[in-house]
Amino acid sequence: MDWIDLISRVASHGDRDAFARLFEHFAPRVKGFLIKTGSDPETAEDIAQSTFVAVWRKAGEFDPTTAGVAAWIFTIARNQRIDIARRALRHDRALQSPETAYEVETVASPEAIRAQSEDVTRIAKALARLSEEQSTVVRLSFIEERPHGEIASSLGIPLGTVKSRIRLAMKRLRELLDEQK
Repeated sequence: MDWIDLISRVASHGDRDAFARLFEHFAPRVKGFLIKTGSDPETAEDIAQSTFVAVWRKAGEFDPTTAGVAAWIFTIARNQRIDIARRALRHDRALQSPETAYEVETVASPEAIRAQSEDVTRIAKALARLSEEQSTVVRLSFIEERPHGEIASSLGIPLGTVKSRIRLAMKRLRELLDEQK
């Protein structure tokens, strides 16, 4: 499936069929990702739907030179989740008594934010150093959350090879991340 072509068709023509194909493939994965990362099923469904409203509206902003379609969609979902959490926090504050409504919000310290950003950069650099075969299976398995059997079918390789590449990629990632410490 050429996801970039589908996004391009949505952006340039408002192609509903292309959007439906994107939705059918990615919406369950986005919802599953949100549930795995702590959202309840109802909230995950709401976020997945708002994510795809954003995909429809922002399709023209997609730049294939900076990210893959899956990474772009999952980034939108993550941002939607953050926005919803912030709105809920503001709502909760509005319901609190006036004495407690303006207490200082607990936010991550600048050091914690910088450390998190550095971790993301280290992981991205390590992923970029994997072989094309390994990075492909890692992306399909962990970002697109495809089952190993589906990855094997789409790449035309045996299931054992998919598992072996993932195992070797994870080992290589650990080595690369240890080197960077």
